[in-house]
Amino acid sequence: MPDRGRVQVHAFDPALLWVTVALLAWGLVMVYSASIALPDNPRFGRYAHTYFLSRHALFLALSFAAGLLAFQVKVETWERIAPWLFVASLLLLIVVLIPHIGKGVNGARRWIGLGPISFQPSELAKFAVLLYAANYMVRKMEVKERFFRAVLPMAAAVAVVGVLLLAEPDMGAFMVIAVIAMGILFLGGVNARMFFLIAAVIVVAFMLMIAFSDWRRERIFAYLDPWNEKYALGKGYQLSHSLIAIGRGEIFGVGLGGSVEKLHWLPEAHTDFLLAVIGEEFGLVGVMILIVAFFWMTRRMMHIGRQAIALDRVFAGLVAQGVGVWMGFQAFINMGVNLGALPTKGLTLPLMSYGGSAVLMNVVAIAVVLRIDYENRTLMRGGRA
Repeated sequence: MPDRGRVQVHAFDPALLWVTVALLAWGLVMVYSASIALPDNPRFGRYAHTYFLSRHALFLALSFAAGLLAFQVKVETWERIAPWLFVASLLLLIVVLIPHIGKGVNGARRWIGLGPISFQPSELAKFAVLLYAANYMVRKMEVKERFFRAVLPMAAAVAVVGVLLLAEPDMGAFMVIAVIAMGILFLGGVNARMFFLIAAVIVVAFMLMIAFSDWRRERIFAYLDPWNEKYALGKGYQLSHSLIAIGRGEIFGVGLGGSVEKLHWLPEAHTDFLLAVIGEEFGLVGVMILIVAFFWMTRRMMHIGRQAIALDRVFAGLVAQGVGVWMGFQAFINMGVNLGALPTKGLTLPLMSYGGSAVLMNVVAIAVVLRIDYENRTLMRGGRA
């Protein structure tokens, strides 16, 4: 007779895995829905209607393979290679700026061509900075109360990454990286006064970048009044049509495939503004399900991180929490942009938007969190990580 009172203990968190798989699958369906009409546009006339679907499916297959490999790597190995991975990401951020190597799209040079696919070094930089910041905090734990010895070197490293990203330009990626680094410093126990000082400096720096950049300033004005005739067909075009799409969805949406805004009205419907199509086709209910899923995922990663720290695995704990900060913050920014709560910023919806590099690095990061959870559970059962 089976023991009905026995509790099954999983090797790792199955709920986190299945929520991730569900978001990836939903993203695949929505990328197809949002891009199916693109070949009707002369710009994409040579593509088949399934072009973006098949490429995104290929990206998911590559991401799944990369995630399996990442899960096999011990956390102590990630800790050991963190500085070298950070240096490699810096080199790639330099390489992408070299003419004829870096690919330019819409005035930005962010991609390196690798045959039929492209790689975006800024996505690797997010992961590399996360690992490096966690490794750095472990090494500086004894002097974390001293600004010049604990905080300033990390701030300088992030500043170097920021300069390279702004040269592309990719202010959105720089924002995410700055928040990841700040979050890990704060979670690592940096003095609260120093943390708020750094936060104030970063906010002032972003304000100055906006103030001294005409096109960034215009984007802010367009965000404040997207319906103004001066911006409606220019800087406010994406936001105004995103709001129209979400408004059309009402409570339950117009149904999968029924979006009108994706029919050449809403630019980047399959990338930055995928949430607007979700809102139009699945309504408020769909958007709320998505918000709850990302909130749960972020909270779960934070819990895994706290569990690792309680087991005296500080690096592993900071990495898990850093991934939670990354996923939660980037999803928050993307959703805020789509809903008109934040200025337009070129950030994709994690795990869901079209884009091979972003999805691949998201999956690898979550695989590392699952590995951390696996090692936590192994230790709690009396084994060795």
